[in-house]
Amino acid sequence: MFVLCVGVCVRQQAVAEFIQATLDNARHTRKESGNVRFDVSQANDDPGRLTLYEVYNAEGDFKAHQQTEHYLRWR
Repeated sequence: MFVLCVGVCVRQQAVAEFIQATLDNARHTRKESGNVRFDVSQANDDPGRLTLYEVYNAEGDFKAHQQTEHYLRWR
């Protein structure tokens, strides 16, 4: 299993757009055969602080994810 946990700090004026883009990416990612889960969490005390938790069967599955249209669209 390959796990990726990313902490992100987003400027307040960009939070809504960032969340929309990230949830779109997560929805598509969850359909990938190598993806186990993709969670998006937002801090209660700071809406601009988010955590992305992604789990893949193997590191190669994550690398394949990085080549998908939905990943590249938001890079």
